Amino acid sequence: MTIAFHGAARTVTGSKHLITLRNGKKVLLDCGMFQGLGRDTFSLNSNFGFDASSVNYLLLSHAHIDHCGLIPKLVKEGFNGKIFCTPATKDLSAILLMDSAEIQRDDTQFTNKKRAKKGLPPYDVLYDVSDVQKALPLFTFVNYDTWFTIEEGIEVLYTDAGHITGSAAVHVRIKENNTTTQISFSGDVGRYNDVILRTPHVFPQADYVIIESTYGNSLHTAVANTPEEFYVWIEKTCLRKKGKLIIPSFSVGRTQELLYFLNDLSLQGKLHIPVYVDSPLSYEATDVVKHHPENFNTNIQQLLKRDGDPFDFPDLKFIETVDESKRLNDDHQPMIIISASGMADAGRIKHHIKNNISDSRNTILIVGYCEPHSLGGQLMNGAKQVRIFGEEYNVDAEVGVMRSMSAHGDYNDLLHFLKCQQADAVKKVFIVHGEYNVQQDFREKLLQAGFKDVIIPALHEEVELE
Repeated sequence: MTIAFHGAARTVTGSKHLITLRNGKKVLLDCGMFQGLGRDTFSLNSNFGFDASSVNYLLLSHAHIDHCGLIPKLVKEGFNGKIFCTPATKDLSAILLMDSAEIQRDDTQFTNKKRAKKGLPPYDVLYDVSDVQKALPLFTFVNYDTWFTIEEGIEVLYTDAGHITGSAAVHVRIKENNTTTQISFSGDVGRYNDVILRTPHVFPQADYVIIESTYGNSLHTAVANTPEEFYVWIEKTCLRKKGKLIIPSFSVGRTQELLYFLNDLSLQGKLHIPVYVDSPLSYEATDVVKHHPENFNTNIQQLLKRDGDPFDFPDLKFIETVDESKRLNDDHQPMIIISASGMADAGRIKHHIKNNISDSRNTILIVGYCEPHSLGGQLMNGAKQVRIFGEEYNVDAEVGVMRSMSAHGDYNDLLHFLKCQQADAVKKVFIVHGEYNVQQDFREKLLQAGFKDVIIPALHEEVELE
């Protein structure tokens, strides 16, 4: 059999890894969208590198768009097999993919107006709402920690990855010529001792491992310090400078963590300023998270007994309409605005940054990973001037970074995730989902840990498995 790496290869987003059996059957691990790669993003998303109609099964690790975002395009181009995932991933994917289709529609209309003025041909959307509607009936949910057979000779196991609600590491056992081979795909690995979710679970010995590496050469600040660090930014911006704290945040995972910390501050009597979540998607995602308490860790399970909703508090308001969102620009009182997207590359957050970036009283607080080319990445890396909606803006607002809030494990977490494996029994480890320089550093750590053959595949590279 072979495995080909059609995304998240020497870059972070676009997760897609295609296993091809000797009998021609094809199993796809994730079908994610490339994000935050500037002008290359559209062309990378336009070509899978394989025939969509030839794929028999899709095994989805979790609902983040860089892992599920091209599923409707896969269906549009002929895929009609089953899509396996956990119950929470199925629910989250439904709202995230619909939102993705609507964003593409709006962004493409805006882009095509500019292209028309230059006499250039229009872009087509990657997919539309009707393609999402065709894809959703193909989703089939499975439970954690139970092997199931998708067809003779192919078994699958999902184990909790602790990254977002419903996230999983995916393990595939394939029997060919009386030999059974296990391929284990990490998906995205979460933090150990996460404030909301369970820790990543152990998994059976694998012959081949595909491991993410987003923070493969970094160590995070301790999660326990996050509420205090968060409050420092609130106090400095909203209480002392009387400004706005603008937070680009992923709708799934990060926003719920922020709300959990803000709820805790409210319970302590420290929060007396308005908090606006300006993202209809975040409202829906938070509702899904609440409906899947089975993914919460023991601490949250205990908290639910005395606080029925750990993601709600008196000063919180979810913004629904565009008009409500625009009115925040005219309100000059101190406030916290949480809005998608997490990389600040799309959605309402770009408007909030545009309207507040030139005021030194304000702070833009980055609380998660951002591709270097994205708006969030540019701000994180110290840009003094940025382009937003075709216009240049001076970065006069303070830019802060809270690395302790990452939903991705650091290199200690990744190595902990692999501790359940006998390193010298793993034939190959493939490092994906990371910037190339980070992957090279992480490769050295894996070799030091005893893994003997560690590969960093290039985009569309295909590898023959023994």
